[in-house]
Amino acid sequence: MSSSRRNFIKGTVSSLLVAGISTSADALILDQAAVNAPVKLRFAIASDGHYGQPGTEYKKDHENMIGWLNQAHEKTPFDLVIINGDLVHDRPELLKEVKHNYYDKLKVPFYALPGNHDHADTAHWMSVFGYEDNYAFEKNGIGFVMANTSNIKGAYLSPDNQFIKAELEKFRGLKTVFVVLHIPPHIWVPQHPFVDAPDTVSLLHSYPNVKAVFHGHDHSLDAVFYTDKLPHFFDSHIGGNWGTAYKGFRIVEVGEDDKISTRQINASGTPALNETSFS
Repeated sequence: MSSSRRNFIKGTVSSLLVAGISTSADALILDQAAVNAPVKLRFAIASDGHYGQPGTEYKKDHENMIGWLNQAHEKTPFDLVIINGDLVHDRPELLKEVKHNYYDKLKVPFYALPGNHDHADTAHWMSVFGYEDNYAFEKNGIGFVMANTSNIKGAYLSPDNQFIKAELEKFRGLKTVFVVLHIPPHIWVPQHPFVDAPDTVSLLHSYPNVKAVFHGHDHSLDAVFYTDKLPHFFDSHIGGNWGTAYKGFRIVEVGEDDKISTRQINASGTPALNETSFS
């Protein structure tokens, strides 16, 4: 990643305080004030495990992440965990294995949606997880809309806007809705391997209760970008052979007063946050 891109990301983190959302980068041990604050909903979101990728320690990566998430849950309980795409690396037959051997060991309910490396159609996804690759649910009065942004060939696609709109209409009476898309629908800078989907962005902007969008896909991102005033958050990566020098996840809390806070967790504790090699 170029230094200018990293500096831009750092700047977005340090300046975020809009729409009732605050953010911070944190170690796994949270400050006592945050731990004791009453919340309506608390969840973790992680992405990009790439289980089965040759040349990587993908089993160790998943053992570590499940352990870190369970440890964080034991300190201050989560209501749920979301795994935001690329659970496996180009081998959809491994989805059952990674679910059974790892994600089913989480001590909290989890939900997952596909990424471009999962190569799973709707029927396959349903057979593994029990719900379709486009899925929405409500928890503690908070709505979640999770939409697929790829296909069995691994193409980068816009999400199904009809599905998103239908679910957002169902959630219109809620104060807070979160949208989860593995591949972002906006290209902030040319280096990003994202999708230019202005119709999706306009749709999200048209619902004031959509408070944030969560993405995976780019393992090197761990902060926030904006479309207008709508924040789009990233969460580093679980595995794979590239990305941030650390492995991590994001914690999101919705308070009883409906204020939202989020912080990125450097779960592996790797001290390097910016590493560059060149010749």
